[in-house]
Amino acid sequence: MVIELLKRVPLFADLTESQLEIVSSITSRQEHPAHTVLFRQGDPGETFCIVVRGSVKVFTSNKLGQQKILDVFQTGDSFGELALIDGKPRSATAETLEETVLWTITSESFHLLLRAHYDIAQKIMIQLCNRLRTTNGHVYDLTFLDAPSRIVKNIVRTAKQHGERQGDKIVIRSAFDAEALSGLAGVHLTVLEQVVRELEQRRILTFGSSEFVLDVSKLFQSPYVQ
Repeated sequence: MVIELLKRVPLFADLTESQLEIVSSITSRQEHPAHTVLFRQGDPGETFCIVVRGSVKVFTSNKLGQQKILDVFQTGDSFGELALIDGKPRSATAETLEETVLWTITSESFHLLLRAHYDIAQKIMIQLCNRLRTTNGHVYDLTFLDAPSRIVKNIVRTAKQHGERQGDKIVIRSAFDAEALSGLAGVHLTVLEQVVRELEQRRILTFGSSEFVLDVSKLFQSPYVQ
């Protein structure tokens, strides 16, 4: 199971089966109840995490306690890779949203592995460069895209990462997290709710009790992708 999860981690995307076996040897399993703070902004960066089950939000906050959600990680997602490389203080806080199981790798174990396996180190550096390009793209979106476009782009991103394709539709088998999405898109919750209502009216988004569905064909016929 660890190998299958590691295959989904972008940091290890180019590794061979035998290389993934080596990485799996330095992982450990952790279980946390809902609303557990895994680390706080400013803590030493010492651990990389892979979500086996559950979900984790990563956010920053100001002195008034107001939060800016940077991302929400679900099964198969990973976070904290920069801590493995530079060990600098955490730039954000991570908290479980529900009962969550993680596989973790410590910075010390990771550096020992890199020193012993240059072939693995080289492939990981390439993936870190790709991650930086993705971050640059997110900054571009926040700077140049309007609010509805940012919202739709993040819904599509969530669907691609966690959804199941069924013809022209993608089914995301988890509850729609409006607060997390508004944080990712950098918009106020009321703006998000207005856009979501419009998407519902166009039947681009439909909601169930514990899932939501994105109709790709209707999306590409809408003004949101023109």
